[in-house]
Amino acid sequence: MTRLPTIADAVATHARLTPAKRGARDSRRSLSYADWHARASKLGAGLLGLGLRKGDRVGVVAYNSLEWLEMYVAMARAGLVVVPVNFRLSGAEMAYILRDAEVAALIAGPEFCATLDGIRTELNLSERAHVVIADQAGAGWTRYEDVVQAGSAAHPFEPVGAEDMCALMYTSGTTGRPKGVIRRHGGSTLIALATALEMGFTRDDTALLVMPLCHANSLYFGTTFIHMGGSIIVDDRRSFDPEALLATLAQERVTFTSLVPTHYIMVLALPDEVKRRHDVGSVGKLMISSAPARRDTKLAILDHFRNGQLYELYGSTEAGWVTLLRPDEQLSKLGSVGRE
Repeated sequence: MTRLPTIADAVATHARLTPAKRGARDSRRSLSYADWHARASKLGAGLLGLGLRKGDRVGVVAYNSLEWLEMYVAMARAGLVVVPVNFRLSGAEMAYILRDAEVAALIAGPEFCATLDGIRTELNLSERAHVVIADQAGAGWTRYEDVVQAGSAAHPFEPVGAEDMCALMYTSGTTGRPKGVIRRHGGSTLIALATALEMGFTRDDTALLVMPLCHANSLYFGTTFIHMGGSIIVDDRRSFDPEALLATLAQERVTFTSLVPTHYIMVLALPDEVKRRHDVGSVGKLMISSAPARRDTKLAILDHFRNGQLYELYGSTEAGWVTLLRPDEQLSKLGSVGRE
């Protein structure tokens, strides 16, 4: 386990072997693997410069953006632990998670600063430990980009191994408070490699991540594509737009995306003339998960995405994917979520 590479190791390798290749982008900017490695290293060093130490936990509350991918890699580089917080929670719910996780710092999108300011006294963090992903920082907040620029890409980081924590993710059942789930670098790497082997992903693939990056789905598939050296596109829209999804799939020649049944139903409900506008022939693999999918929905998905293989997944925050229904069993095993 100790020799398994982290996502920071993977980005460093791709930066050396394919430095100019696009690693990731959102609607605002794009990162080559060389840029991704440099910025993540600087961000990791900048966070340590705020007084954080290896093993400290950093809460993150933000909508989807390229910064999420920078942060995951930066914290892997620095040995920090990401605590992704669902942005749909109330201030009181966020406060419980952040207290329970014993976070030493916060990174937030500007939309959430007011909510977090309202619970600031409950967290007892230093003022320097509040970082905002915005061009301007309000009182008591430090700009994300200033933290990046304060760090050195050549910082001598402590070694990070397979048994070190990479994330503390919170999950709730039907009763009780959210529980923290420890994710370690070695386990995350093994899930990524198993996913790539099972689904046949390579460095030539391009993924569109639609699900929130605070959620296990996008984290696990994002980690897979980082290890494989593929390209990742982050859907940073605030709400799901089915036609915009088709446009992105077509324009970026996306080969994989993961959606819930409702997303697919919204896409399929578009007028035929709208759907015909966007060539989705590049999409070779599709994931459907998080809720049961009807036979007619599956047939319509396969009809529209003519080159797509459909996979159905049952997974958990604790274990990653648990069972998988392969493409050749989609219609013969209706009601099943696959095999272990």
